Formats: sequence, C-alpha cells, structure tokens
Amino acid sequence: METLINGLHHVTTLAGDTQRNVDYYTDVLGLRLVKKTVNFDAPDVYHLYYGDETGSPGTILTFFPYGNLPRGRKGIGQLTYTAFSVPVNSLRFWMDRLHERNIPYAGPYKRFEETYLRFEDFDGMGIELVFTNDDSRTGWTNGRIPVESAIRGFHTVTLNQQNPDRTIKLLTENLQHTLVGEEEGRFRFKAGVGGPGNYVDVLHSPNDVRALQGAGSVHHVAFSTDSDETQLMIQQQLTESGYQVTPVQDRNYFNSIYFREPGGILFEVATNPPGFTVDEPISELGQGLKLPPQYESRRAVVEAELPKIILK
Repeated sequence: METLINGLHHVTTLAGDTQRNVDYYTDVLGLRLVKKTVNFDAPDVYHLYYGDETGSPGTILTFFPYGNLPRGRKGIGQLTYTAFSVPVNSLRFWMDRLHERNIPYAGPYKRFEETYLRFEDFDGMGIELVFTNDDSRTGWTNGRIPVESAIRGFHTVTLNQQNPDRTIKLLTENLQHTLVGEEEGRFRFKAGVGGPGNYVDVLHSPNDVRALQGAGSVHHVAFSTDSDETQLMIQQQLTESGYQVTPVQDRNYFNSIYFREPGGILFEVATNPPGFTVDEPISELGQGLKLPPQYESRRAVVEAELPKIILK
C-alpha cells in the first residue's frame, strides 16, 4: 500500500503577546524562527513558524499571536499537549533551564517507558519534553542551548476525547495510523516509519470539561504527505468516507486541506514541498516579513499594523 501519511507536519496555536511568544520559543526552548508571515485570512496578525534549521516537517510549531486574547481552556475536543523530543541525557539540563527561567513544570514522569516533563508557556499552551534516544534528527542550536540537549522536533501530540472510538477509526482507516500502545486510557498510534514525530496519542478523558478556544489553544494539527498527488488521494478517500474536506489551499510553503475529526479537532493534511526556502535562503530564514501575493501591494500598510519583533 502506498504511504500517504508520513506523520506530523505542524501544529498551529493561538497566542497573546507577539514579542513574548518570540522570546519564549527562540530563547527558552531554542527553536528557530524560520518564517515570519501573516495570517492569510487576517493580515493584521502575524503567522510565526518555529522549527529546526530548515523548518522540516515534523518540527514546525506555528502561532497566530492576537495580542490581548483571553486564555483558552484545555479539555475534550482539543489537542491539549504538544510533546517535543530531546535526548535522554539532557533531562538535568532541561530541569535546570526551566527552573532558572522560573517556569513551573511537573515530573519527571514515565509514559510508554519514556521519561517526560510537562509545563505550559505564558499563554497556557501545553508542552511536554520527552527524553528519548530513538530520534536521529539533528537539533537546531542558536548558541543558547548545546546541540546535544537541543529539541529534535515533535515527539507526540495528545488528543483529548470523550468518545475516542470514531477518532481512532479515522486515524486507522483513513490516515494510515497503527495502534502501537495502550496505557491508562491513552492509545498511541504511529504513522509511516513510526518513532518521534510520527506519534498521535488519543486520550480517553470522559470527565474533562469541554475545551474553550483562546490564547494557548491549539487551532489545528497538520499531518505530512509527500506531494500534491498524495494529498488529492487523501482528499478523495476522506470525502468518500463522509468527511467535509476543503478544497486545496495554497499556503506558499505547502498546500493544505482541512476537515474536522469526529471529536471536533481541526485536522489538516499538508504537503512537504515546496518548503520554507522557496522565498528565503536557509541562512536568512525568519528575518524578513514574507507576504502572500494578495497582500504585497499593501505591504506598507500591513507592516505598520503589525507589532515590531526583536530577535535577541
């Protein structure tokens, strides 16, 4: 069977203050700001992309920072925790780093025989660091975090569901995921070759409150596919299974289709090409404001409405 879904592509979240967001993810977590653009539907709001050196699929965390946006609430029908992969021997480094930055964390805990820490950013977005030596990806380092301790990319996303059966059916029957573990109401699925960056956890949490969207809430999760052709195949299969799938959307750095999974979480399937170097060389990623063609003629107005960003 042809591989249509490789694993995770990106996670997109709502945020509050822009500068605090940049400082947190580039300084505290040491990710690279690989693209500075705007929300294609609301050009007065940034769309910021963080990842590894090139913004490889499976490393990309993105934000819409709206400024004075009320906090969201974690709960069912939401991606509640985004987990990153880091080397096993970096546990003490990350515990010390979070402590030095006055960032409260919980753990270390164990899950599926791996150690992890759990904490939140200043908006309440749920973050985990999973300590594993099963990740061969190279971490990005900007000099603040040693390469041997740097984040490699995503490890897992956790989907909280009141009734997980239909979500599980979608993952296994339409999105080529395979069940690889079950622990305390948590069902772990892998896509593609498996391993960090290719895991989705569906957590059965019937007693949780319903999630509310706001700052710190994940807007959607995107899965990786190799090409426009494989994306169209997935679109057709989903449509034939009764899902309301959007037409293909050009996002400049990938093409996208969107649909709601049965629990209410917005899913996306994004192509790997063309990638973030289509309009900037690797050495300059994230430095200039990149606008989609429909806003280029309004650049001066758009730039004047956006808050200034200082990269430290």
